[in-house]
Amino acid sequence: MTSDTTSTGTGPPVDVSPAGVPPVDVSPVGVSPDAGPVPSARSASGGEAPHPYRPGELALSAEEMRDAGHHAVDLAVQRLCTVADGPPHTVADPAGLAALLGEPLPEDGGDLTGLLDHLAHDVLPLGIRFDHPRCFAFVPTTGNYPAVLADLLSTAHLSVPGAWLVGSGPTRVELTALDWLKELLGLPGHWGGLFVSGGSVANLTALAAARDHHLDGDLAGARLYCSTQAHPSVARAVHLLGLGRDQLIALEPDAVQRLDPRVLAARIDADLTAGLRPFAVVATVGTTSTGAVDPVTDLARLCRRHGLWLHVDGAHGAAFALSERGHDLRDALGHADSLTFDPHKWLFQPYETGCVLVRNPELLRATFRMARHHLDTGYLHPAEARHDEVNLDDLGPQQSRGLRALKVWLSLKTFGAAAFRRAVEHGLHLSDHAAARITAHPDLDLAGAPGLGILTFRCRPPGCPADPPAVDRLQQSVSDAVRATGQALLLTTRVQGRTVLRMCTINPATTTADIDTALDLVVRAGREAQQRPR
Repeated sequence: MTSDTTSTGTGPPVDVSPAGVPPVDVSPVGVSPDAGPVPSARSASGGEAPHPYRPGELALSAEEMRDAGHHAVDLAVQRLCTVADGPPHTVADPAGLAALLGEPLPEDGGDLTGLLDHLAHDVLPLGIRFDHPRCFAFVPTTGNYPAVLADLLSTAHLSVPGAWLVGSGPTRVELTALDWLKELLGLPGHWGGLFVSGGSVANLTALAAARDHHLDGDLAGARLYCSTQAHPSVARAVHLLGLGRDQLIALEPDAVQRLDPRVLAARIDADLTAGLRPFAVVATVGTTSTGAVDPVTDLARLCRRHGLWLHVDGAHGAAFALSERGHDLRDALGHADSLTFDPHKWLFQPYETGCVLVRNPELLRATFRMARHHLDTGYLHPAEARHDEVNLDDLGPQQSRGLRALKVWLSLKTFGAAAFRRAVEHGLHLSDHAAARITAHPDLDLAGAPGLGILTFRCRPPGCPADPPAVDRLQQSVSDAVRATGQALLLTTRVQGRTVLRMCTINPATTTADIDTALDLVVRAGREAQQRPR
């Protein structure tokens, strides 16, 4: 078993002992009679070295693998069962981490179990605990244990859902998981796509297809439109696709932070008159700052009138369609040409689980198919798809791809879709509760209506100055003070040029009591800051 405390070298030891959790059974599991005899492990005092499970380098004995594997699972379960026991955020100074990890290249190997302890105690806890029930920063994610095991199994099998020849089973798992996501989001069955690392690559993949489909290799005068509230990955995708920043037209949002179809229509008309070539619009469903939802249906109508590609960045907010109150979004999403969806956000998967979906999968194939980009056709010819086989590496920029879809597949099979729908509803309920508390408290002001589990608000304690820059500084001071307590984490953002506090409430482990605690900390920090001499 692991020790109960750990030190990062930058502060007091952190208690990682389980809170009333029974110890995990780490007794060796049974071995198939067809597997042959299991080599004996080397004793701690020395003796005969254990035989590796295969000849050559980079192999341990079966017993060593079991021991380390059981220990790793024990560490994972311990971490999941105690995530709320410590602060939601722990950070070390760069010098301390350089001393801890800036070591020479190890020429000789070490003890795997001890290395796992080192990582679990001294390294991996340093950062934001996104699954902490009082972590309200960015877009929290909880992950889930079946997804942890999915990564373990897919890595052990070296699963590659790229070419059918290379991984037919993994490919079928991904196709099934994609079908399930389409059903959850209310998309027609003919849509297609693939799993990618996250929203950034999903946006890049979809916009690459839009570029090829509409511009046919000629980028001169091309224009792509979005709101200034769009995710920075849109601008990065424009850069990677060979377009200049002046070819991305980022329009100021309306009063509720949405892309205004009337403003967009006027700009498209002006650009057409100037001889430019509009080709795509990016609508955001769930902006990162406020959770605003662009009017997708109206934007789709405008795009159809001008023959433009409509890409919906629903990395966070598309999951709203799982909820009862988000039912209308299902129809709106179906009007898009492509959609970004991040299961590692509001579908509670670990990171590295993004998804791009398109109305016409053949347009992805036209951009990314391997045959289009072959240099030496002989090497990859045996892996070309035949008959009804599917090569997912024809649909996106990666050839060798991990089986990200297995996390979604296994967690949906384990818990069922209804559990995920309830979890989404729970996040909305928490947002409603927080909004009601903020509205009722004299020290707090909502900056706008809650959007998809995201709230923005200001702390305005008695005697708070009316000077806008001073109010802005107070919000940052309050955020810093709350974080310093180690009890909650909420950060700031900018809305219409003003600094505001921001909470994202989608964690299914968060309770209304956690919301109340965080808001009480905000009020206390605001009053204490106001009482300090200026």
